[in-house]
Amino acid sequence: MKSLVISAICTMLAMVAFTIEEAGAEVRIMDATGETVHVRQTDRVVSVGGAVTEIVFGLGLSDRIVAVDSTSRYPDETATKPKVGYMRQLGAEPILALNPSLVLAVEDAGPPEALDQIREAGVPVILVPDKSSPEGVIEKIALVAETLGAPEKGRAFVSRFRTEIQEASTLVASVISRPRVLFLLTVGSGGAPLAAGLNTSAAGIIELAGGINVVDAFEGYRPLSPEAAVAAAPEVILMTEQSLSALGGGEGLRGIPEIALTPAGQQGRVVAMDGLLLLGFGPRTAVAITQLARGIHPELSGE
Repeated sequence: MKSLVISAICTMLAMVAFTIEEAGAEVRIMDATGETVHVRQTDRVVSVGGAVTEIVFGLGLSDRIVAVDSTSRYPDETATKPKVGYMRQLGAEPILALNPSLVLAVEDAGPPEALDQIREAGVPVILVPDKSSPEGVIEKIALVAETLGAPEKGRAFVSRFRTEIQEASTLVASVISRPRVLFLLTVGSGGAPLAAGLNTSAAGIIELAGGINVVDAFEGYRPLSPEAAVAAAPEVILMTEQSLSALGGGEGLRGIPEIALTPAGQQGRVVAMDGLLLLGFGPRTAVAITQLARGIHPELSGE
């Protein structure tokens, strides 16, 4: 009889825990601003930032999302969600019109004035830290899961992610080359190409894939002069598929004189990847590392 009572109590506690996780209980979250935010309801979420949205879907909580921003393009089901515009050009009014209970956004979302308006309307805003490393992804997953009242799902998600990262790291550890890689964010827009310097997501993913980012004279994304592009002598040009397509493909890129003079241009070594996958540092980072490693290391690509 005693065992039956204990079993019944355990079942009731499990049901309560399930209800709290699914329906949401008040939690206090310290977000990327360093401020503690009180979150009471998570049933109507506006998700801003491709990686953040991927995490919500990965946690199996996509039914709580009432809208996403334009950078949220994965998985395909995001196409069915209403859009609130580009993550750095948000408007408070369209978001508030959706009657959200929470705005969950990557930390560089904005403008700040719009986010302040949303907060003043009584809607909590959680800004998720955006660090360009596997550890940063783990931090994102944990924070999103905690905010949505699903810590157990978050721990399981992190465990899977760690396994995938270890597999990708093992692959990269097997390479013998360290190719010099130049990442170009935009090219041919009337000015000098924008290249990735230090402390960028592009530099981070290049290093994780076993390459060397050739631009180390500045931080962030800045215009690169023709002379600097030639002097950098990249062996591989890395771009997003979107940017390369806008340029007219590989031929369009090689038609730029300074690119044609580099080893990468002369050998036609151009790697293009989906922008969100490559730079997003979200749940698919292990896939990005593996794909990029196979693109820049001849010994992995069979060249």
